[in-house]
Order: sequence, then C-alpha cells, then structure tokens
Amino acid sequence: MTAPESSAPRLRGRPRSPAADAAIIEAALRLLEEGASVGGLSIEGIAREAGVGKATVYRRWPGKDALMLDVLRSLEEPSPEPAGVSVRDDLVTVLEFMRRRGLAKRHSALLRSVITQMHAHKELWRAYDENVIAARRATLRAVLRRGRESGEIRADVDLELLADLFTGPMLARAMLHEWKELPDGLAERIVDTVLEGVSPRR
Repeated sequence: MTAPESSAPRLRGRPRSPAADAAIIEAALRLLEEGASVGGLSIEGIAREAGVGKATVYRRWPGKDALMLDVLRSLEEPSPEPAGVSVRDDLVTVLEFMRRRGLAKRHSALLRSVITQMHAHKELWRAYDENVIAARRATLRAVLRRGRESGEIRADVDLELLADLFTGPMLARAMLHEWKELPDGLAERIVDTVLEGVSPRR
C-alpha cells in the first residue's frame, strides 16, 4: 500500500520519511480492522501500533481527523477518465470502477465500518466528501450533462437525482449489503435500466 500525499501542512526540519507515513496509515488500518472505532482511535494508540513516537505522527498530521482522512484516502484508487465517446459506455466505466472497489474486500469492509460511524464524526465525513467523493460526482455529472446535451437524456430530468439513481444500486450492494453479489455485467444492467427510463420519449 502506498501512503497518499498528506493533506496536512508541511513543517520545516528533517524531510518526511515515506516509510513512516505508510507505517502510521497501515497501523490505523490494522486497528480499524481489529474492531477499533473511529472515536476509539487515538494518536497515541496509532503511534504505538506503528512503532513510532507520538511526535512523529504530529509532525505529519495536526490531529486525528486529518490523519483519518489520509487513512481513508489510502484505500482509494485513481478513478478512470471516461473516454467521452458514448454516454452509455462512460456511465458503465464509472459504475464498473465502483463494482471493482466493492470487490476489494479490505476496502469495502473498512469503508462499511467507518461509514456506519460517520454520523458521530461529521467533520471527517465532510472532508472525505470534499476530498474524494466530490471529484467523482463531478465526473459523473459531466457525463450526464453531455447525455442531456446530446439528446440521450431528457431535458426535464434532474441530473443530481439521476446521479443517485445510477450509483445507488451499486453502493447498496457494495457498502450496505455485504452479502449481495457484484457479478460481471452489473454495471451494464444498472446503466441500461436507468437510461431506459430517462431516454427521450418516442
């Protein structure tokens, strides 16, 4: 696992060690996997698990929320850029990426655990939304706008609601119902089902 580029401000002094960054993030992930709650994690406990001093953590992150944001970001892969040729194919690309993320057991299990606790950590959830989810929603909205401009999606359709209709079934299976399957072809089935309902009436 590669540690993400930290969102915390850099401090003067010795150069940061990428190995220490990765060890701290991996330690937090292990503690979450072992059942620790977000609220129950502490900088002291994460430092002890990583085998570093507390000051080493604070040199990198100003507090636990900043560290937890990078822990969540470490689970993310770069999302593919839609090719921009076919709206249907671009939507399939977006949803297929979500399906593959759901098949990554560590990723989906940890995110499920953290998301169930997010109501008690609104600032962390807001930061995750702004730093990770917002960019992906913007990509999806751009595809949907192109579909409306090309006439493949009706002009009267609410694109924000439509984005939820595309992503909701995949998120429900991947994040809320871990026993649900994510079979090959699921992205295509979701896209075709939703597009049929929002295509121009003939």
